Amino acid sequence: MRGSESRTGKSARLSAMSAGVAARSMARMKGVQMLMFKYTVFYIVLIVLVNFGFSVVPLWPVLDVMFPPMSLAVGLVFVARDFAQREIGHRVWFAMGAAGLLSYLMADPFVAIASVLAFAISEAADWGVYTYTKKPFAERILISSIVSTPLDSAVFLAIIGHFSFLGCLLMTVAKLLGAIIVWQIVRNDLSER
Repeated sequence: MRGSESRTGKSARLSAMSAGVAARSMARMKGVQMLMFKYTVFYIVLIVLVNFGFSVVPLWPVLDVMFPPMSLAVGLVFVARDFAQREIGHRVWFAMGAAGLLSYLMADPFVAIASVLAFAISEAADWGVYTYTKKPFAERILISSIVSTPLDSAVFLAIIGHFSFLGCLLMTVAKLLGAIIVWQIVRNDLSER
């Protein structure tokens, strides 16, 4: 009887050890899965934060135009989309939809709708340029941002009722600055490899 108890005890210990190893392996796999989608998650969170910022950060008077300072961060959204598309392919459209829905729920719905419409138009252009140009990654980031940022600025400002040529130009330049900074970092990183 005692021998069978000790075999049962060993089996229980082995089972517990196996369960612990399996649990640790699964936790590592979940961590790896989260790392696999890090750019996609960053892209979604960035869109929500920018839209929330448009809801709460006041406009600044710049050259007789009311300028939304959050537009400085929008250039990063377009670059983040390029990284997310590189990570998950054409499923990036689902990430755009999720970000739009979260923005609607968490930010001012009017700003979220204006943002989603502007993003849909400009991101479609960004997606098309990024997808169909066969340039190196760093160049596609820059070219797609040059095409998409003026569209986003014009559509967004028109919908929220703040469109002016100067405002659109300022917002586009601000977005492109963010894109150019990231483009330079990516280009330097890729050239060092």
